[in-house]
Amino acid sequence: MTNDQPQTPNPKPQITNMLPIVHHPDYVAPLPPGHRFPMGKFGLLYRRLLDDGIARPSQIRTPTLPQREWIEWVHHPDYVGAYLEGTLDPKAQRRIGLPWTEALANRTCMAVGGTILTAQLAIEFGLACNTVGGTHHAFPDFGSGFCIFNDLAVAARWVQKHGLAQKVLIVDLDVHQGDGTAVIFQDDPTVFTFSMHCEINFPGKKQRSDLDVALPEGMEDDDYLQTLGEYLPDLLAQFQPDLVLYDAGVDPHAGDRLGKLALTDTGLFRREMQVLSTCVAGGYPVACVIGGGYAEDMAALAYRHSLLHRVASDIYRQYGL
Repeated sequence: MTNDQPQTPNPKPQITNMLPIVHHPDYVAPLPPGHRFPMGKFGLLYRRLLDDGIARPSQIRTPTLPQREWIEWVHHPDYVGAYLEGTLDPKAQRRIGLPWTEALANRTCMAVGGTILTAQLAIEFGLACNTVGGTHHAFPDFGSGFCIFNDLAVAARWVQKHGLAQKVLIVDLDVHQGDGTAVIFQDDPTVFTFSMHCEINFPGKKQRSDLDVALPEGMEDDDYLQTLGEYLPDLLAQFQPDLVLYDAGVDPHAGDRLGKLALTDTGLFRREMQVLSTCVAGGYPVACVIGGGYAEDMAALAYRHSLLHRVASDIYRQYGL
């Protein structure tokens, strides 16, 4: 890539009041049969958005691969090179939990490019959603928990380096702590990391975010949403970010096999409405990624992820963005 900004091959949609949604066919890469990472959910999510009329092909924005330098703004060049060239040692690959292939390496980079583009669109239009993203377990010099490069961190740096935002707030509501993101920005006052997660879940060793809210196992909808409401409005008012990066993991769901919280579909819908309406009403642009979600029923999982885009589409129209 030679230009400073990700390019969108398709022209800007002419449809008004339509949420910008970022997607690329390369978001899905082959994995060995029976692998526990639900790669297929990304394609199912995209088809669900189209089939249910949440998205139209004309509003889809297509990312391009990011420059390697952008990834190296947050990750060590030796780690980036070893991963991209397929020379990462077996122990490091096992920690990631995904077998290296050229297709997966391309997919990893394309997802980073997608979150960069989502952040750019959010700043321009007020709200935008990716159909992947939230790789918050990626540390500066190693990957972990199915996360290779930290798309949230790279996107935060990208908007800062390009003068689009000075202060970035990362709201991480995945059921697992955003440990990699916390370490990347641990000494950076321009990026505030807020992680609300299950206390007893992965990772076993928690890092220190700027604000960690550890939740007890089995927490249900009302208590979860009340807890969120106790923190988010004040955090926005105090930090006043130029951009919010929202990791909308659906693994707090009661049916998630890696979750340990007990939210329902309705609870997730209410959560997305609470987060997005609070941010947008306050004038804070929001770039959304889908985060984690793990279930045997892939159709149900794709539906849970689609709740983010359903709510975002409604908010986008409601506020006339």
